[in-house]
Amino acid sequence: MDKQTIAFIGGGNMAHSLVGGLIAGGHPPERIWVADPFVDQIDSHRHRHRVNVTQENSEAAAHADVVVLATKPQVLAEAAEEIRAAVAENGPLVLSIAAGIREPDLRRWLGGDPRIVRAMPNTPSLLQAGATVLYANPEVSQDEKATAQTIMEAVGLALWVDDENHMDAVTATSGSGPAYFFLVMEAMIEAAKKLDLPAEVAEKLVLQTALGAARMAVEGEDDPASLRRKVTSPGGTTAAALEVLESEGLGESFERALKAARDRSRSLSEEFGQA
Repeated sequence: MDKQTIAFIGGGNMAHSLVGGLIAGGHPPERIWVADPFVDQIDSHRHRHRVNVTQENSEAAAHADVVVLATKPQVLAEAAEEIRAAVAENGPLVLSIAAGIREPDLRRWLGGDPRIVRAMPNTPSLLQAGATVLYANPEVSQDEKATAQTIMEAVGLALWVDDENHMDAVTATSGSGPAYFFLVMEAMIEAAKKLDLPAEVAEKLVLQTALGAARMAVEGEDDPASLRRKVTSPGGTTAAALEVLESEGLGESFERALKAARDRSRSLSEEFGQA
């Protein structure tokens, strides 16, 4: 990995996080390029990460063994056109983190038979605490899959699916997922305030409890269902609260919510791919 040159097309927040994570993991900054049309953005990368920068997508792609497409989905077709010649000439691995852009559309925009990995990271990746799911087209080798996984592991967990159709469910689950937890936190804080807890105490208690529960689920050996049973004494306070949540159809609400997010992801992918 440290001998490969990685070019980021788009220098926004996710690119910053990936570049920072890669450098922290030992990737040489001189083997990283960042292209972005905005001078402030590339200046930020130059000063913060000491990487190569340019306003020209084609220049960055010309140096690359791996091209990371990190633009907004609405402008990805234009960016792909700008790097099309470099991809055809040099044959880099193309790793797209642009939400909702499907592999067939990327392949059509880039031309030929490029080796494409599509990745769906989520916003906690900005803190190197993300969850990413990757899909590779058949042209991608095992070594290239390992390269893509290493890049995405610079910002957290990275998992694979074999069917690109699963990516819409991934978007609904982990892509949109942080907002669901924020909503739960928000609701708990407001409920605690209505029990006359001071606002600052309510917020700190809820956020720390969420952090602790997540750590128990991630770092322990028990799955969430087992953990829930262990902390729920029959006839106790936790059981009383859970009975209300279950009677209100919490599980069914989440099922409908994720289905709505998945369906919207599908429709957005159709819209983005019409370019």
